[in-house]
Amino acid sequence: MSAIDDQHAGSLPVAADDHPTLQYVYRRTLQTSATRTAELVLTMGTMDQNASMINSELLAAVRRPLSPDAKFELPASREEYEHVQEILEEENVKYPRLQYDGWRKVAIIVAAPSPLHGQMVGELMTRINDAVKSMQGLDSNIKGRLSISSDMSNTTYAGDTSTTRNWDGALRYSTDEGHILMVAFEVGISQTYESLRAAISYSVCALHCRVGITMCINEGNRGTRAPIQYYSTAHERDTVIQQTERQLWTVLRNNPYGPLIANGFIWYGRINRVVVETFRQEDDRCPPDTLLEPRQSFAIVEAGKFVGGDVPPNLAELRLGDCIPTHILSGNTIAGTPINFFGQEWFEREFGHSMLETALQRIKDKSQVRAG
Repeated sequence: MSAIDDQHAGSLPVAADDHPTLQYVYRRTLQTSATRTAELVLTMGTMDQNASMINSELLAAVRRPLSPDAKFELPASREEYEHVQEILEEENVKYPRLQYDGWRKVAIIVAAPSPLHGQMVGELMTRINDAVKSMQGLDSNIKGRLSISSDMSNTTYAGDTSTTRNWDGALRYSTDEGHILMVAFEVGISQTYESLRAAISYSVCALHCRVGITMCINEGNRGTRAPIQYYSTAHERDTVIQQTERQLWTVLRNNPYGPLIANGFIWYGRINRVVVETFRQEDDRCPPDTLLEPRQSFAIVEAGKFVGGDVPPNLAELRLGDCIPTHILSGNTIAGTPINFFGQEWFEREFGHSMLETALQRIKDKSQVRAG
């Protein structure tokens, strides 16, 4: 073969079966091709999965405007929940909050709380905390270890997945080994009762709180919602809001449970019902996904009127041993001391103020200064 023939020999077609080196190259080419095909299929599958998550109903739901206190559930995988949660964290979104129930495989979307919701949670915790701190004969060091915790996220495992929830509030007792959860609180405003029970049951059964207290509030229909009111200046807007606030204070004195009406619109509907309940785990071995039945249930408000005159000040069962671990206390007698915190005067004052603040927040949301 000439030098020219030898130079171009590699470009001539040669059967792979006739050349060992070419057989190796041919096999490697097929393997590489198969690997790339598999990688492409895997990549396309991942892209389809990511596209499905990006276009998911859960992501669309958290993007929609939500009314304060709204809470609803959507079927979702843990992976979809985590994907949407990462998006919210990257965007530094405070609300809506996203939670996940691993037992029922549902994501829970929680809107920003109204003043009524937030303040009633705070009031319940503060009243009980103050009642413990004011007890005579109890060592100040023991009292000082009881503290309030609000809106904390907790994750527990549920078989092949996990549950992540935020409590509304809790009382915790500090020890050298860490915190012991004592009393959990949940307030629901026009929230489904089953959802409220599931939330408090999680705190008691999965997180092992000694007792759970819920307040379920049902606001009546507000009818036609007010349109956005436009003002020429910020001063004009603020003046009208101040006048409306004075008007609502007068309405509240005559209707302590609503409706709060001003300028022809209902800014807070009449309170149809307020119920306070206690929940306690009867069996320490019950599964963490147990849905508890209430131990005690008290109607406080019915059809816009206070009906809770016979409610025991400790809800018939809240004791010092529910707020401070019994092994810290000197004996069973002091552990059984009732924690009296509930009363009509306190409840009506704080509930009315919080309801009015919520009505004012709604008015402010509908009041804007015209641009230009």
